[in-house]
Amino acid sequence: MEIKDSITSEFINTPKGFPKFMGNDFFLIGYRVFVRYTNNAGKSLRGLYILKSETDKPKMKFFGNIFTHYNYTTTDVKQINQLRGKEIFSIKSKFQIRIGDTEEQISLPEHSPFADWKEARRFAGPLPFTFTYNKETKEVLIIEGVRQNWLPNPVKVIDYNFDFLNTLKLEHPILANAFIIKNIPYHWKKGKKEVWK
Repeated sequence: MEIKDSITSEFINTPKGFPKFMGNDFFLIGYRVFVRYTNNAGKSLRGLYILKSETDKPKMKFFGNIFTHYNYTTTDVKQINQLRGKEIFSIKSKFQIRIGDTEEQISLPEHSPFADWKEARRFAGPLPFTFTYNKETKEVLIIEGVRQNWLPNPVKVIDYNFDFLNTLKLEHPILANAFIIKNIPYHWKKGKKEVWK
């Protein structure tokens, strides 16, 4: 696997196949890495490997852990709208991020490896596959996602801190880019398992 550091924060709404009034609003905080995996058929697949998943709703934790291998845990999440942006933070998980409005001209974060937003957008997905690995069975679970209306818009990150990143002991991590994406219909295809080689 070829690994590149990445953090994503998502807001999910109504599940596929259910009427809108039965949907649930919740926060999903996902810590993932970009990977390239060569399957047993020799095909190279690009996607995300799950490191940690958190949500603010026990219902999402319960059903998420039934239907996925993402090992959801619950945490507190607060959102405060400010004059020119918003702050999202968690006391339990010790993370905090402040973002500005997306309407103004936004520069890439300082020290970003990307030359411009066009190049950065190539790494803003949607990546087709999500991978998890079962150490006991030595199996890789491959799930393909189908998404529409994936239109990433640059967002200005004013300040951020994620305690989980400190536990990874990464060498010189930097903020490469930040995007906001809204109103995305998507669903997952049935997962496939294969033995790790």
